Amino acid sequence: MNHVLFRRPAVGADRYAMQHGSTCPAALDAFADATEGLAAYRRDIMPAVERALAADEGCVAASALKGLLLVLAGRAEALLAAREVWRTMPAEAATSDEIALCVALREGLRTGPLAAAAALEAHLARRPDLLLFVKLSTMLRFVGGDVAGMRRTTELVLPSWRRDRPGYGYVLGCHAFALEEAGEYAAAERTGRTAVGIAPHDAWAVHAVAHVHEMTGRPADGMAWIEALRLAWRGCNSFAFHLSWHLALFHLERGDHARALDLYDTEVRPDRSEDMRDYGNAVSLLWRLRQHGVAVGDRWDELAGIARRRRHETTLLFGTLHRLLALLAVDDLAAADELVAAIDAAAAGTGEQATVAATFGAGLARALRATAGTAPLTGLAGRLAPLGGSHAQRDVFVRTLAMLAERSGDTAALAEILAVRRRMKRDDRFLEVLAT
Repeated sequence: MNHVLFRRPAVGADRYAMQHGSTCPAALDAFADATEGLAAYRRDIMPAVERALAADEGCVAASALKGLLLVLAGRAEALLAAREVWRTMPAEAATSDEIALCVALREGLRTGPLAAAAALEAHLARRPDLLLFVKLSTMLRFVGGDVAGMRRTTELVLPSWRRDRPGYGYVLGCHAFALEEAGEYAAAERTGRTAVGIAPHDAWAVHAVAHVHEMTGRPADGMAWIEALRLAWRGCNSFAFHLSWHLALFHLERGDHARALDLYDTEVRPDRSEDMRDYGNAVSLLWRLRQHGVAVGDRWDELAGIARRRRHETTLLFGTLHRLLALLAVDDLAAADELVAAIDAAAAGTGEQATVAATFGAGLARALRATAGTAPLTGLAGRLAPLGGSHAQRDVFVRTLAMLAERSGDTAALAEILAVRRRMKRDDRFLEVLAT
């Protein structure tokens, strides 16, 4: 890092306590809007960042946040754009808050999301009142699959927060999700409901409680919860697609395949977004419907087209493996083989994703690609967390490994896979699929 090294006294703080070197009130207001937008998953996060930069092109925090948002996008072109943001960062000195944000961007580009989160958390140890840092840490740990890290951060900062501090509900929502992913379902539901009561537009807290319903086998409660709060979350960004994905999973569990497909068309996949998160929603829902024997028409075609174009992209293995499923769904084995080869090549690189590829990602890709019984299935299901995402999202891979084990007659592998699944999730309708 050859710039933004020298600290100067803060000129002022925005309404979420971030200290800036910028003297422009319009830039600080816009940056605070971006912070609030990120916490609430609003559609105007990046426009607010751009407004801050338009008001003051030397707003260091806005440049760093822009870069981190691009890192979180998880696509190759977004990562290239993040590197360009870093290359053209303002050269002015900044406050300690801004420096910490810049260091997080640097570490995210050098190594990966977990390194970026660690940089933010080192600063949170001194400044636990920064909503932006708490939210970014949660998002980065989520992408990196570090449940313990998410929980550690929220437990670190919460004692310093009071209910009347702006942003408290959003911090509580982050804690609710960390509890859910740790299997603390009663505490997660209680905390998530409290968070929504304080911050009704906190889609992440709504999502945390929906996860509890998913993991504890309560689809009717989950449907009622999401639908009752629809007015609160329908105006958020593409995270609304993900909440609709959860709603579709609840309908699938209740055997309403028609409603699940309708939700796919109208709310889960209303456009052809190539965002890794939107794409993952679509692929995993169609794959589950496929496992249940539901015909989905030509819906796979556009997903497979994206997968073919991105078959050499391994920016985030979570997205890469979802693209593999799309290629397998249309029997494009040649493109699938190229994708698996790309993961093998990534395993020889450096950084967090290279480690994921080397330790189990390449083996998982080969298991998914292979015909039943021709690739090892043991030892995979229990190692998926570093892929990122949630237990509910990674379940698409666990289910697939279970089906491969069952069809190949590998009873030991099947028992291991189901035991892994039962650690976090109550038995569901999927077991009927296995028995057919």
